[in-house]
Amino acid sequence: MTVEAIKEVIAVLPEAERHSLALWLNEFGYDDWDRQMVQDFSPGGRGAAWAAKIKREIAEGKARPMEEFLAEAKAKREQPPSRP
Repeated sequence: MTVEAIKEVIAVLPEAERHSLALWLNEFGYDDWDRQMVQDFSPGGRGAAWAAKIKREIAEGKARPMEEFLAEAKAKREQPPSRP
């Protein structure tokens, strides 16, 4: 069966069945994404070094809560521009 044939069959499905199919496809895609994330952040994965660096920075007290960072960034944006 070709992709075009599948599209034709999907086009004539009742709305509830198209919705059910869309949910299934979405979950199917997330499963692939989840597997890739686990692989990337496992030892030797392409994100493992980055994750280790972040954990080290947190342990060293170099990180701060996201809410604190966002509040500071917002305050900076809301300050009137300084004049030379």
